[in-house]
Amino acid sequence: MRARFTVMVGVIAAMFASVSFASVAAATEPVTLDSGFVTDEAGVLSSGEVDAVNARLSALAEDDGGDLYVVFVDEFTAPSSSVDWADQTAIQNGLATDQYLVAVAVDAGQYAISADTEGPLSDAEIDRVVQAMENGLRAGDWDRAVIDAADAFPGQGDSGGGAVWIVVLVIAAAVVLIIVLVTRSKRKKKRTAVSTPPDPSDPYATVSDDELATRAGSALVNADDAITSSRQEVGFAIAQYGDDSAETFTKVVEAAQAKVAEAFSLKQKIDDDIPDTAEQRRAWHIQIIELCGEADDLLNDNIEAFEELRRLEADAPKALDRLRARRATAEQTLATADPALAALADTYDAAAIAPVADNPEQARRRLSLADGEIAEAEAAISRGDNGEAAFSIRTAEEAVEQSEQLVDAVTSLGAGLAAVSEQAQAAIIDLEADIAAASAMPDDQGRLTSVVARTRATIDAARERLGGASRNPQQVLDSLEQINTEMDALLGQAREAAQQAERAQRTLQQRLTQAQAQINAANDFITTRRGAIGATARTRLAEANAVYADAVAAQDTDVARATERAIRAHGLASDALTSARSEVNVFSTGGPTVVYGGGYRRDSDLSGDILGGILGGLFSGGGGGGGGGGWSSGSSSWRSSGSSRSSRSTRSSRPSSFGGGSSRSSSRSGGRSRGGRF
Repeated sequence: MRARFTVMVGVIAAMFASVSFASVAAATEPVTLDSGFVTDEAGVLSSGEVDAVNARLSALAEDDGGDLYVVFVDEFTAPSSSVDWADQTAIQNGLATDQYLVAVAVDAGQYAISADTEGPLSDAEIDRVVQAMENGLRAGDWDRAVIDAADAFPGQGDSGGGAVWIVVLVIAAAVVLIIVLVTRSKRKKKRTAVSTPPDPSDPYATVSDDELATRAGSALVNADDAITSSRQEVGFAIAQYGDDSAETFTKVVEAAQAKVAEAFSLKQKIDDDIPDTAEQRRAWHIQIIELCGEADDLLNDNIEAFEELRRLEADAPKALDRLRARRATAEQTLATADPALAALADTYDAAAIAPVADNPEQARRRLSLADGEIAEAEAAISRGDNGEAAFSIRTAEEAVEQSEQLVDAVTSLGAGLAAVSEQAQAAIIDLEADIAAASAMPDDQGRLTSVVARTRATIDAARERLGGASRNPQQVLDSLEQINTEMDALLGQAREAAQQAERAQRTLQQRLTQAQAQINAANDFITTRRGAIGATARTRLAEANAVYADAVAAQDTDVARATERAIRAHGLASDALTSARSEVNVFSTGGPTVVYGGGYRRDSDLSGDILGGILGGLFSGGGGGGGGGGWSSGSSSWRSSGSSRSSRSTRSSRPSSFGGGSSRSSSRSGGRSRGGRF
C-alpha cells in the first residue's frame, strides 16, 4: 500500500507540474484597447470608417445607452475561445460593468460580445445586439456590423425614429413653402413676365423671355433681308449663267425662304389676341431664332459658292489651265487602277473586292464628264463669256476630284485587306493560347471540350482560307472573332468556377482547422477534469469527433458537405466545452456533489479537481462516467453513484445560444457573454 500511495503522489505531483507549465506556456497578453472605441488590429477598416464608427459609438455613450468597444483581430489565440478571449481583454483593460466589448476574428470567422453580469443590459437586450451585427459580419461589412450593434442598444431605435420624423416634418414644411411661393409667383405673372425657371438643358437657360423676344425679332428682320439679297444674287446668276446653271442656287434660296416663312408664322401666333402661356411664348421665340439661324446657314453656303464662281470668272483662263494639268495627272493615276484591281482579284475572292470592282470604270466616266466641261469652258472663254466658263470649270473640277477618289479606293483596299489578314493571324495566336488554357481546366460537363474542338476546326479552316488563292480576310476574321467570343465566355465561367472551388477548399481547410482546435480544447479540458464531468459533455465530444471524421472523409469529393460537417463538429465541440465548464463550475463552487467515474470531492480549488480526476481514474481502472463507487466530503459514508446518465450534473443556468459559452472570470463569468461564428 505504501508503494502504491507513493506512486500516486508522484503522479499527482507530475500532474501539478504539467498543469502549471501548460498554464504558463498558454498565457499571452490580451490586446490593449486604443484610446477610442475602435481597435483595428486586423486592418479591415479605413481611417474614414474608423472615424464614422467612433462617432456612432460616442453618440451611443452620450445618449447613456452604454459604452460599446470593438476590437478586430485576425484570429483568437491564447485563449482560442472567442468568449474567453473577449472576457480576458475586457477584464485586463479595466472595462466597467456598463461597458461592453465586441471582439471579431476576421480570418477565423468568429466573434464574441463580453458582458458583465452586473451590466444594465438584460439577456434579451444582449441577444438583440448580437443578432443585429451578424448580417454585417457575414458580409464582411465590418463598420456596418458595429453601427448596427450600436443601433440595437435600448433607446437607440426610438431616438432614430424621432430623427426620421424630424426630417420628414422639415421636408414637408419645405414642400409647403415651395407650393406657396410658386402659387404667388403665378398670380403676379403677366404676359410679358419671365416664365418659370428654364430647363438646365435649354441652351437659352440664362436668357429671360423678354430678351428672347428681342432676339427673335432681330433674327426675323435679318433673315428676311438676307432672303431679299439672295434673290437678287440668284437673279444675277440666272442672267449670267443661265437657268440651268443657277438651278442649284435657286433651290437653296427657296429652302431658306420656307424656314423664314415658318418663323414669321410663329411670330404671328405670339402677337395675335389668343392668350398664350409663358412657356409657349418662350418655346416659340426659341424656335424662331433657330429657324432663322438654319436659313442663314443655307444662304451662307450659297454665298460661298457664288464667290467661288466669281473668282473663277475673273481668272477663267488660268483656272482652265490648272484644270487641264490636274486632268492629265488623274489620267495617269487611273492607268494604275486596272492592274491594281487585277492583282487584288488574283489574291482575294470576288466578295472581298466587290466594293471597288467597278471603280476604274466609274473613274473613266468622271474624266469623260470633265473633258466635256473643259471643252465648253474653252468655247465660252473664246467668245468672252467667262461667267459660263466659270460654271463649266467648277463642274469639271468636281468630276476630276471624284475620279481621283475612286482610283485611290482601289489602291487602299489592298492595304486594308492585308491589315485584316494580320488581325486574323493575331486572333489565331490568341485562340491557341485559349485552347491551352482550356485544356488545363477541369471540364466535368464537357462544355470546354466541345468549344475547344470547334475552335481547332475554325483555326484550321482560317489558315487554309488565309493562304489560298481566293481569300476573304474579313470573313475569316469574323469567324475567328465569333468563336473567340464563345471561348472567352466559357473560359471566364470556368475560371470563375475554379476560383470558387479554390475559395471553398480554402474555407473548408480553415473550418477543419478550427474544428480540430476546438475538439482538442474540449478533449484536453474534459480529460484533465474528468472526475467532475458527466456524460453530456462527453457525448457532445464523441459526436464532434465522429462528425469531424465525416468532414475529413468528404473533403475531396463533396466540399460543401465537408464544410457543413466541419462547422457542425466545431459547434458540438463548443457545446461539449460549455457543458464541461458548467459542470466543473458547479463541482468547484460547492454545488450539488455528484462524482462521475469514482471522483473525489475535496475543495473548490484546482488541486481538488485534478486530484478528484486522478483518484477517480485510479479507483475505477482509469475509466470515467461508469458506475463505480464515489467519495464525498460532505458525507462520511460510501454510496453508489449509479449510472452516469442518472448522475449528470446540471448545466449552466443560461447556456449561450450563439455557439460559445460563459467563461469570464471576475464579475463577467456569469454566462452573459456571447460568442459565435459568421
